[in-house]
Amino acid sequence: MSARRAAAWAATTLIGLGAAAVAVGRYAGDAALKAAPGHPLPGEPRLTVHDVDSGTVTLTRTPAALRPGTYGLAGRRMHAVVGPVVPDVSHPHDCVVRRLEKVVTGTLQPGDRVRLTPQLHTGTPRDALGIDHDDVTVPGELGPLPAWFVPGGRDTWVISVHGPFAGREHAMVLMPFLHRHRLPVLAVTYRGDPGAPRQAHGISHFGAREWRDVDAAVRYAVANGARRVVLHGWSTGATMALLAAVREAQGSSGPEIRGRVSGLVLDAPVLDWPALMAALSVHRAPAPLIPLAVRAAEGRLGLAPDGLAQAADPGPLDVPVLVLHGTEDTLAPLERSRALVARKPALFSLQTVRGAGHAGAWNADPERYEEALRRFLVPLM
Repeated sequence: MSARRAAAWAATTLIGLGAAAVAVGRYAGDAALKAAPGHPLPGEPRLTVHDVDSGTVTLTRTPAALRPGTYGLAGRRMHAVVGPVVPDVSHPHDCVVRRLEKVVTGTLQPGDRVRLTPQLHTGTPRDALGIDHDDVTVPGELGPLPAWFVPGGRDTWVISVHGPFAGREHAMVLMPFLHRHRLPVLAVTYRGDPGAPRQAHGISHFGAREWRDVDAAVRYAVANGARRVVLHGWSTGATMALLAAVREAQGSSGPEIRGRVSGLVLDAPVLDWPALMAALSVHRAPAPLIPLAVRAAEGRLGLAPDGLAQAADPGPLDVPVLVLHGTEDTLAPLERSRALVARKPALFSLQTVRGAGHAGAWNADPERYEEALRRFLVPLM
């Protein structure tokens, strides 16, 4: 082979490999950018059901299966609720036995492939919890946004904003608590959710654009009788809540809602989107190609690596903020929440929950979570 042909072959090979690497990076990035409610988090292990009886279920032993607390157990056309690990029960060494609270839909049988999810309930608040609600529509920037409104006797509303791979059903874990305290709840959808307008190119912006739908929810609440609003979000939903509150504090949202946001509850906020991208992409591509997934996403999003952190700068905020974060969160670094709280220690507080994964702080310790929330909300009611 001549030197010229060899050089041409090498160049063509390098170009081909480069194009393939970019394609793999883009594919890996889609795991995060095209997050769909109801789908498992990438990398969340599928567990095999080994045995089921009237009060327990035996699952493959993994760190996820050993998490403390209560979770949904989702499978193909099946949803159940499982409680804590049952100690002192005979089982194979590669399995774990958890308490089986109930099977909500479908059937649970040995051999089923399932996953744990922080979302406990399915259906509607009325069907799942026996709590009356109204189906309402929030006028959003891109079109109508379906929402559930649970009435309450107070004029402080709680607006619940779910994260990726979950739906507004996630908010139902807290509805009984909020309902007991007579707080109206607006559980919202946003662009990209089922029944809501599709976002541009079908990709998530980690809250950088979706926050406008939370702003629309605040406007809806104020127009329908709310004197004050507390925003409660999980994961990127927490990011949206923070961004909406910062813009409101800056006066960017207009005088009609200025001063109406009286508090924020941020559960595992995503402030470092490249870290989330890397964590979600690692199960789709070799580690050396993960930076390509992040770079590809940066171009598609038009968002700098520190763009979310800059936009969510809490400097303008003058309302209390409660941040809750699990110690085993592999998607949203706990250090980012610590740094956020350190910016305004007089107004911000952090509650860490041992053993909790991403957006699973309530699941790991419901009593502690709700007590922290009660103490936070009482002055705002």
